Amino acid sequence: MQRPADRVTRVAILRFPGTWSERDFAHAFTLVPGVETEILWHADASLKGFDAAIVPGGFAYGDYLRAGAIAKISPAANELRRFAAEGGAILGSCNGFQILCEIGLLPGALVRNDHLEFRCDWVRMRVESDQTPWTRGLKGEFLRMPIAHGEGNWVADERTVAEVEERGQVVFRYVDEQGIATPEANPNGAMRNIAGLASAGWNVVGLMPHPERCSEAALGGSDGLGVLSSLVARALPAFR
Repeated sequence: MQRPADRVTRVAILRFPGTWSERDFAHAFTLVPGVETEILWHADASLKGFDAAIVPGGFAYGDYLRAGAIAKISPAANELRRFAAEGGAILGSCNGFQILCEIGLLPGALVRNDHLEFRCDWVRMRVESDQTPWTRGLKGEFLRMPIAHGEGNWVADERTVAEVEERGQVVFRYVDEQGIATPEANPNGAMRNIAGLASAGWNVVGLMPHPERCSEAALGGSDGLGVLSSLVARALPAFR
């Protein structure tokens, strides 16, 4: 059953203790026609009736132990797994990416930046796949987005790295101004310059940059709006 063309796309934005980017996402989605958002407390989160879910940035549970480690035992973790298994569209940014890796919805892990510094800057990425609900029609595009993280270094064993490359699960890759993936363009040491990737089913996507913080010119750039707008450019299942 497909979503009727005139039906509002409902997006749940999860809030954990320490999340700080949920309102930024809510605001950014007001710029996307046909989208309605609701911020949900993680312990009470039910994604039934929603078309998509956002796991925002921040420092969930203060990032104690490691980023996203405590959030994986939240009731929201099982709800996200159920939603993903049913094909729901999920986007995790920064701490959200870390959480999605911790709960097993995305491969690999995010560890300390290789230079051991917290990096707050703008980066450039190349969109490597348009198979996800968040990058429809964007393959080959170059996007400029802000980052703000100390643990954005994506790592995995060599077999996993080879698999995500071969299966086309790499969605965003850090590049320089010429669009080349160089070590200098990599802000955290992530393997293969990977800035974001998708699940095997392509419905779950995580990335370290913040699309919600570059959704309008007043913020210094609007490339993030293309990622959020992509959600309404595809047919979504009607009810979950």
